[in-house]
Amino acid sequence: MLLPPDMRDWVREDDLVHFVIDALAILDVSAARLNERGTGNEQYPPSMMLGLLIYCYAQGIFSSRQIERATHQNISVRYLTGNTHPDHDTVAKFRRENAALIRSAFVQLLRLAQGSGLLRLGAVALDGTKIAAAAAKRQNVTYERLQAEIGELNAKVEGLLERAEAADQNGGDDEPLPTELAKAQERRARLMAAKAELEEQAHQRYQQREQQREQAPPGCRRSRLDAQPQKEDRINLSDGESSLTRTRNGFIQGYNAQWAMSVESGLIVAADVVRDTNDRQQLQPMVEEVIQNVGVPTHVLVDTDYENVVQLATVEATTGITVLCPPRRSDDAKSPAKQKRWRRVSKAYREQMRQRLSTVVGKTMYHLRQCTVEPGFGIIKAALGFRCFRLRGLENVRTEWSLISLAFNCRRLALRKS
Repeated sequence: MLLPPDMRDWVREDDLVHFVIDALAILDVSAARLNERGTGNEQYPPSMMLGLLIYCYAQGIFSSRQIERATHQNISVRYLTGNTHPDHDTVAKFRRENAALIRSAFVQLLRLAQGSGLLRLGAVALDGTKIAAAAAKRQNVTYERLQAEIGELNAKVEGLLERAEAADQNGGDDEPLPTELAKAQERRARLMAAKAELEEQAHQRYQQREQQREQAPPGCRRSRLDAQPQKEDRINLSDGESSLTRTRNGFIQGYNAQWAMSVESGLIVAADVVRDTNDRQQLQPMVEEVIQNVGVPTHVLVDTDYENVVQLATVEATTGITVLCPPRRSDDAKSPAKQKRWRRVSKAYREQMRQRLSTVVGKTMYHLRQCTVEPGFGIIKAALGFRCFRLRGLENVRTEWSLISLAFNCRRLALRKS
């Protein structure tokens, strides 16, 4: 050890870190946000910071403190960072502020794989999974409870102000009113912000429903929504944009994460996160994202949760893509009163979909979905341990989902390259 060792001799030739470094040498990282203060914080190359996040996420290391620890303990990470050690705050800030860079790198890598023949776009499988948010279910409060508690805090703050004024007039300073008053005002401000967020969400749902009603043909229009929140509407005080959603193991506070995966190549070609607790409105947006990222696929394979006759017909009519979606079995058992809501063309379309899936080609094609996107969710949840987002807020969660999707693609491409 009289001479400095070459760290490349300490890293295996088939280690993922080599692929990450080679890929980052090609990707454009000009969208990165840098520390423009010029003094104070230590500067790190954006490509190195992005590579650090990609490699750690691909190895199941998601916490910023664990990533910082890996820069000291993991030989591959030390090799990637050039034996530098960004602290956890630097890592967390870079991940939080560079959403555009992460999403751009995700698309760039797909197009590089497409240009080199590693990504061949044919059939695409769509699916969604529920991922827990960085919030507890017990932090949920109803709109009615918010209004009541805000009223109680208003009265409490007024009483504390009166007591403080009386204490000032009497010259007494024994009561710790300022601390208690500050806590009450802080709690009230937090609840008022949650109330405003809940009202904004209700207004957005109202606008979205009205837009859907305008686009839907007669017979398929859904009922109207109120522009104001209902008494039982809930919001989480830790992450106001997350939703209380049902899973196979009960309810969780989380998000609905979407993937579109190439059946032939096994690469994720589109990724998104939504607040909706079901997938009925996600087919058309995901197909549009796939087209924007890598082009037009030949087939789109979805499960029954995506059944939305309006979106199915729109996608096929505007793009020429063939969609395979098993219709709901309950449609045939609807009562006559409910059957009147559906147009004849909707029933004919469902029957056409059943006929597609009854053929040998349709069955074979749809069976491919079970061995692509669904195992992908199993890999990130069971193998990598990604079951909960570390960031809060819909946009931040979308950034983190793009990062885990990018890391997943890097793992797949590195295996194919080797």
